[in-house]
Amino acid sequence: MLKRVIAVICDGLGDRPIPEFDNKTPLEAASTPNLDKFAAEGECGMMHTLGRGKVPGSDTAHLEIFGYDIATCYSGRGPIEVAGLGMELREGDVALRGNMGTVEDGMIKDRRAGRIRIVTPLCEAVDGMEIDGCTFIVKPGTAHRAGVIIRGEGLSDAIIDADPHVPDVPIRTVTPTDDTPEAKRTADVLNKFLVQAHEVMKDHPFNKERIAAGKLPGNYLLVRGAGQYKVVDSFKERYDLTSCCIAGGGLYKGIGAFLGMDILDVPGATALPDTDIEAKFKLAIQKINDYEFVFVHVKAADSLAEDGNFQGKKEFIDRIDKAVPILFDKPDDCLLVWTADHSTACEMKAHSADPVPIMFHGGSVRADNVTAFNERACAQGGYGFIVGLDLMPQVQNLLGKLHLVGA
Repeated sequence: MLKRVIAVICDGLGDRPIPEFDNKTPLEAASTPNLDKFAAEGECGMMHTLGRGKVPGSDTAHLEIFGYDIATCYSGRGPIEVAGLGMELREGDVALRGNMGTVEDGMIKDRRAGRIRIVTPLCEAVDGMEIDGCTFIVKPGTAHRAGVIIRGEGLSDAIIDADPHVPDVPIRTVTPTDDTPEAKRTADVLNKFLVQAHEVMKDHPFNKERIAAGKLPGNYLLVRGAGQYKVVDSFKERYDLTSCCIAGGGLYKGIGAFLGMDILDVPGATALPDTDIEAKFKLAIQKINDYEFVFVHVKAADSLAEDGNFQGKKEFIDRIDKAVPILFDKPDDCLLVWTADHSTACEMKAHSADPVPIMFHGGSVRADNVTAFNERACAQGGYGFIVGLDLMPQVQNLLGKLHLVGA
């Protein structure tokens, strides 16, 4: 009888056919004998995390995968991101996530400042700034990312993103999305902060050094995903499973923290292509003896696809598969769930609404005829096509935790 779960979510794993790979996806083109072994022994399918025709964000996709309906549980990506950075969110605060981008003459040149790896000096320079009775708390995230909290009276998360999500356009002025005084006040103080923060960062010695070295400066905070404090029932309360989160990126730690999972630190887990995948899988095997549900997140396939780097994405998937044999040592009563939160299409350099492969492996799982783990093969699997909210009920089913409907 299956009693515990390791759930591996590979961010942005799905893709579209690449001409240079003879019209195979990066996952199909990669060498994946170990994932294929699991697939041949398990049951596979495809998943539209948010439903057909919807392009998932990583935050909304993870929430639905874990069984939390975003219609009632989602308050914006900001609160999740700051939770993952260990920032304390209080009632009334507005939280945002942001990129440290590059702005020239009022135009956004690069949304990630050349994928800047360190933003700590820049965040420290604007952390604690006071504007019209509001305090701005700014902490560095992974690579170019940062978390921002606006703390003060009379605030609202009813504002548009300052980040237009595309380069080569003018800086966007934040506007309210309703007519309340709180929304208008929040938009006003945030716009003032972004201008003042830009003035501080553009002349920062750290950026002058980057410019001298021929690198793009991180001189503007492109914030988005505004949200306010919200309480949801914990993963333990909902499923009666003790749980932990193994991740490198702040957002994914934030999802774990938001759901009440224990957050485990992994040396070498960077959420970048150089992340230590083996260390994550080794910790999962170790901690499955202490927790009933271990969530493992692997990030870089997504960011590589967002750069259009299909070769890099394929090679990163090769690396993932080489680390997979560590999971062969999972206990006999452990269910392995392997999937992605969304597809990231190299041709688009963006998330897409294409479904992702999903696999269940372990003890009493009914094996189907799938012998490879990729988009084309899993489309023929026994689970067919499911949505994100279907995943946890199936986990509960395999663990024998579902209740009888009817007599």
